[in-house]
Amino acid sequence: MLLVALLSTACASPAGRWPSWADAPPEAQAAQAAQAAPASPLALWWQDWNDAPLHALIEQALQASPTVRQAQAALRQARAQVQVQTANLAPGVDASASAQRNRANHQSSNRFQVGLDASWEWDVWGRLDAGIEASQADAQASQASLAQTQVTLAAEVALQYISLRSLQARWEIAQRNLASQRETWQLTDWRVQAGLSTSLVLEQARASMEQTAAQIPQLHSSLAQARHRLAVLTGQAPTALEALLADARPVPQPAADLAVALPAETLRQRPDVRAAEERIRAALARVAQADAARYPSFRLGGSIGLSALTLGTLGTGAAVANALLASVSVPLLDGGAARAQVQVQAAALEQARSAYQATVLTALQEVADALVALQGDRQRLTHLQAAAQAAENAALLAQQRYRSGLIDFQAVLETQRTLLSTQDSVASTAASVAADHVRLYKALGGGWIPA
Repeated sequence: MLLVALLSTACASPAGRWPSWADAPPEAQAAQAAQAAPASPLALWWQDWNDAPLHALIEQALQASPTVRQAQAALRQARAQVQVQTANLAPGVDASASAQRNRANHQSSNRFQVGLDASWEWDVWGRLDAGIEASQADAQASQASLAQTQVTLAAEVALQYISLRSLQARWEIAQRNLASQRETWQLTDWRVQAGLSTSLVLEQARASMEQTAAQIPQLHSSLAQARHRLAVLTGQAPTALEALLADARPVPQPAADLAVALPAETLRQRPDVRAAEERIRAALARVAQADAARYPSFRLGGSIGLSALTLGTLGTGAAVANALLASVSVPLLDGGAARAQVQVQAAALEQARSAYQATVLTALQEVADALVALQGDRQRLTHLQAAAQAAENAALLAQQRYRSGLIDFQAVLETQRTLLSTQDSVASTAASVAADHVRLYKALGGGWIPA
């Protein structure tokens, strides 16, 4: 009967396979044709940006951020659960001791006992092994989740740092334009006093100057908020980075051909894709575990102990008692609960497969979006830099001609507004190009080192 049950169970075990990159859409499969890039530029991409504060902030965040510590604790928990499941394969031994006093018909008696109880389950159908495999897959998924936390955190720190440097650049641009507009306002005031201009022109110059001055407090507030956000991301108090980030620095920029040189195969190192694969593996193991629970379970148990009437004779004249037990437990009537549990785990497996496919598609979209944004912002930056150079020349010529009385103030006002707008756009777009690189590295899974 045992042999028949074994053969029938082998035929009835759920089929399943380890998910592979072949499960991905055709666009992802085509990426395997490309050669893999070196691991270091993608794993620690910020080291190639030649910006010491950025490097220090990311390293600090990866070590001290509460979100990283939380993910590390979850990984330790998952690894401990593997040990719990593995321990179920070994025999369990319990020690016991008891002291009993009885009194009947004015007579008293004592009994002292010590003993050992052991039990072991014969994992005929692989239920315990499946539980171990599921817990191991959960641990691998937790490790991938920790890596995903590191990827997201490194990218967020870099984006906030780029935003801060961009705000500093825009603040300096506003200050320079304010100084130029204040000089123009003073020149207009002198011309009004000399009767060469009107009060209307003076008020127009003043309005333009005040509009530029109004941008400075807003930029200053945004700068402070960016510093606070960076401090919190690195696990510090909001004001902890005031001294480190007080001085302005240029917006960091990677090498022009660094990001686009990364092949699409590196997409496969994304930790969220790996986590999705491990969740499929865990779901497969749980299907097998639920299916094995429908069949008989076999256990061996035994006990050995000493029993005596007095504590002193427990080790000498005590009676020795031992027992050996072999048991079989067969589920007969459970209302279909065991079969339904298999269906529950099979549905969970289908969800894991669908989640894996969605993760791969999302990854492909993020890479494609980052590449398109990077290409567009690079072209836009080139045109804006040319426009800013032309606007600067036009503003200088307009200022000189206005001093000589060859043009009216409207031309000066228009050129100053154009100069401020184009220079501000250049600073913002340069930051966008750097941010596009960061988003591309994040989309490719950069920011963690595979074990």
